[in-house]
Amino acid sequence: MSEAQVLTGQTLHQLAAQLRVDSIRCTTAAGSGHPTSSMSAADLMAVLFFKYFRYDFDNPKHPNNDRLIFSKGHACPLLYSLYKAAGSVTDDEFMSLRKFGSRLEGHPVPVVLPWVDVATGSLGQGLPFAVGMAINAKHLDKLPYHTWVLSGDSEMAEGSVWEAIGTAWHYQLDNLTLIVDMNRLGQRGETMLGWNSQVYAERVRSFGWHVIEIDGHNVDEIEAAYTEALAYKGAPTAIIARTEKGRGVSFISNKDGWHGKALSAQEAERAITELGGITSIVVPVRKPDDIAAAKAGGTGKFECPQYDKPAATREAYGDALKALGAARGDVVALDGEVSNSTYADRFALAYPHRFFEMYIAEQLMVGVAVGIASRGKVVFASTFAAFLTRAYDFIRMAAISRSSVNLCGSHAGVSIGADGPSQMALEDLAMMRAVYGSTVVYPSDAVSAAKLVEEVAGLPGITYMRTTREKTAIIYKSDERFPIGGSKVLRQSTADKATVIAAGITLHEALKAYELLKSLGIAVRVVDLYSIKPIDKPMLARAARETGALVVVEDHWCEGGMGDAVLAAFSGNGMTLPKVIHMAVRSMPGSGSPDELVDAAGISARHIVETVKSLI
Repeated sequence: MSEAQVLTGQTLHQLAAQLRVDSIRCTTAAGSGHPTSSMSAADLMAVLFFKYFRYDFDNPKHPNNDRLIFSKGHACPLLYSLYKAAGSVTDDEFMSLRKFGSRLEGHPVPVVLPWVDVATGSLGQGLPFAVGMAINAKHLDKLPYHTWVLSGDSEMAEGSVWEAIGTAWHYQLDNLTLIVDMNRLGQRGETMLGWNSQVYAERVRSFGWHVIEIDGHNVDEIEAAYTEALAYKGAPTAIIARTEKGRGVSFISNKDGWHGKALSAQEAERAITELGGITSIVVPVRKPDDIAAAKAGGTGKFECPQYDKPAATREAYGDALKALGAARGDVVALDGEVSNSTYADRFALAYPHRFFEMYIAEQLMVGVAVGIASRGKVVFASTFAAFLTRAYDFIRMAAISRSSVNLCGSHAGVSIGADGPSQMALEDLAMMRAVYGSTVVYPSDAVSAAKLVEEVAGLPGITYMRTTREKTAIIYKSDERFPIGGSKVLRQSTADKATVIAAGITLHEALKAYELLKSLGIAVRVVDLYSIKPIDKPMLARAARETGALVVVEDHWCEGGMGDAVLAAFSGNGMTLPKVIHMAVRSMPGSGSPDELVDAAGISARHIVETVKSLI
């Protein structure tokens, strides 16, 4: 980072006033928004954006661009005001804030705005995203770009913030600066700590960070803090900046009741007059040094693991991840301190410089994955499937970010055995199917699991692989392919009386049931529904037409899983709904052996046989 751009204190004050005026103008035109939350950080952002920030607006993908995350995404009128002052957004577009079809949405969103990396608005997520970006710069791309985060003081109550603070220190991210806009007022009144800067500072400092306390409206103090943050080595820096919500306007400054409230036309006119009127200052943002990222490497060829005896799909995930890491140098893996159970440790041992332990912090793990993925990496993150539920808001926001992240959840279903229901993911298929643009796969043997790891790598959007704990028989030959959106018909005849649809552990139960039914002279079709989303609609239509009834068997609650996916395939497209019998977990399981629990849940081979017999 070279010397700060030369701007006078007077110019910076004028820029800050313009940012405040523009934040009022666009929200008043929209009739909604957060002008006061934007106004509190105007001085902080004016100094940062036009003196210290390095960014090529004509090339948002420049590998050495600094990153700026508005974790307090509701303050996006300020962010858009910065874009306007940098000459990248016209005043006409700027005044389209929150209008239908405008790029300037109510909270910043990537893709539509190329200068935004991640979607924010769900508080407490910006810093985890930033940790991922800073990890990428320091440990992967080996680039000097700096990552800046503007955080609200209210969101400092979020646990994910403290997960990120601890991990940022652990990875010595001295290329990361957190700016806390301590404006005292939240949505409904004063925050927990108000203006108690000392407590914020003590808490952050106790995590090993370098901490600076400043007056967030004093340009000289702001400049000194940024200079110090950039120079400090060995740990990240937090700047605790005391500010006033609605700063610069007498009737709203530091007044409660103005959060998320646009000024009326008359109020806006009065406020803008107090701030010195409308101006149109444009200051170009300095571009970064033209430095390329470190080369990723890789052989370019995925050598799929081979299996000749029973193996768990979770083990195959680890084997395939390691093989993918050899083929592609852009593959990065994260885990939530269970890598010896998810088998991500096989990647970690082979490629320690591309593996990052997130410890038991699942929200952080997904946030860091999104941050790293935003810098062009293919990221896999794994933990027990049940624990991904606590990270669901991050997964939801990752979809809004149009992020491409691969998640693997192991130890799914009652079939995990004696650990009991706290460890059994029975909701995961439902929650992952509901994510916008997601891909959901559920392999049943080691071959299909390994092949599906290769299939999902690089897919757009959020992908989810569900793996099981116990070893299962090998079903497929090593040359079998598993295209996303497909299925496998494993047993069929012209005499089939029903189609049994299963995946994971229940596919093995379905194959046992097939043999039992065959001995009774009853023919059934057996389908491996390894791709749950997208689902194989042509196969389902054909099976329904040829066999008359579908029996869906899943190790998951009856709501939202495979059964609902099959039913949804027949809705809204003119297909006649066939007879569908849904076998799923319907009562709270306890501890026991896998076989006992699968049978008690009513999804074992014995129950499949009885269900098919009742149909015919």
